[in-house]
Amino acid sequence: MYIFVGLGGALGSLLRYFLSTTIKSQGDFPLGTFLINVVGTFLIGLIAFYAEKNNLDSRLVLFLKVGFCGGFTTFSTFAFEIFNLGDNQKFGTGIFYAFLSIILSLFAIYLAREIAVKAF
Repeated sequence: MYIFVGLGGALGSLLRYFLSTTIKSQGDFPLGTFLINVVGTFLIGLIAFYAEKNNLDSRLVLFLKVGFCGGFTTFSTFAFEIFNLGDNQKFGTGIFYAFLSIILSLFAIYLAREIAVKAF
């Protein structure tokens, strides 16, 4: 089982690195990490709800959910960026980033569930 998680994690991490170097921040707002985490949250929700409804193979679920999505999303970078914004006296941007990330990620989970339940 570990190999499936490792392979998925490697792919997710590579994609995250590519996107984080491609998507440029908008002013002080770390757009790359923001988009990666919201999209990753949507994907993990879609995978989880789809897998639950369709009884997917546990190895595939580990590869996609724990491996790929776990490697793709990044809470540590999110927290570090918020800390740096505060450390640089950009409190408003840091609070906005944290709040928007959490709210949109929760909405992404809700949207993923609705899609998985209705479309699949």
